[in-house]
Amino acid sequence: MLTVRAPASSANLGSGFDVFGIALGQPADVVRVERAPETTISVTGAGSRYIPEDPDKNTVGAVADALDAPAHIRIDKGVRPSSGLGSSAASAAAAAVALNELYDRGLSREELVPIAAEGEALVSGEAHSDNVAPSILGGFTIVTADGITRIDASLSLVACLPEINVSTRDARKVVPESASMDDIVETVGHAATLAVGMARDDPYLVGRGMDDGIVTPERAALIDGYDDVRDAALEAGATGVTVSGAGPTLLAVCRPEDQRAVAATMLETFDERGIDSRAYQTEVGQGAQLFR
Repeated sequence: MLTVRAPASSANLGSGFDVFGIALGQPADVVRVERAPETTISVTGAGSRYIPEDPDKNTVGAVADALDAPAHIRIDKGVRPSSGLGSSAASAAAAAVALNELYDRGLSREELVPIAAEGEALVSGEAHSDNVAPSILGGFTIVTADGITRIDASLSLVACLPEINVSTRDARKVVPESASMDDIVETVGHAATLAVGMARDDPYLVGRGMDDGIVTPERAALIDGYDDVRDAALEAGATGVTVSGAGPTLLAVCRPEDQRAVAATMLETFDERGIDSRAYQTEVGQGAQLFR
């Protein structure tokens, strides 16, 4: 039996829609695999009752098919589905790494990214790599049609997950089909600032670079209390706040000494609106880890 821990991830980071992603130190999924004549799946953990165990309907089943690697697969969910933290990507990433090793397929981590992305498409409807890339590779990733660029970034983060349901498919529907040239130019500038900030481990540049006037406002409108929580986090010391992926998680960047205060104020502000939430005080993390 092989065991792989694959981390949650945050995609987009505001200005990098469908391009940027980061691995988080926590939470994570743990997937255990062993060879079998045909694939079977069992799921426990966060939101497991909502996740199908039918291999034809589960992300890891698609990964097993793509690698021609049937297995008994046990998934322990640490990443809640519909959280904006790459839940399906974490399972797909862990399965890809585990089954590649179990069957000695010899694929590199980079080559496993599109395979895991095809698995995630069962949930999101489209094969995007902005979550699976950091979940497999770790760090900050930039995914384009011609490859993946990875940066070993070191930043303190707070991921605050409210008890609000926002489906990935619904969040896709509100994405504008067009934008003005002024908005595009502004977003490109912010994305460039963010990327430089990641390379420099600079929370101020990253925070500035998270600003986005195209996609984020539409997705933020799906999250009750977003503006209040964002404002409170910035007042508490966050250098930037945005929607994590499709939401409803809010991702804040901050200095290490402000992390606890930022997490506390985000929880308190959601609570004032009658919304339960939890906050992960975390950091840019490493990719999928293999254990024998």
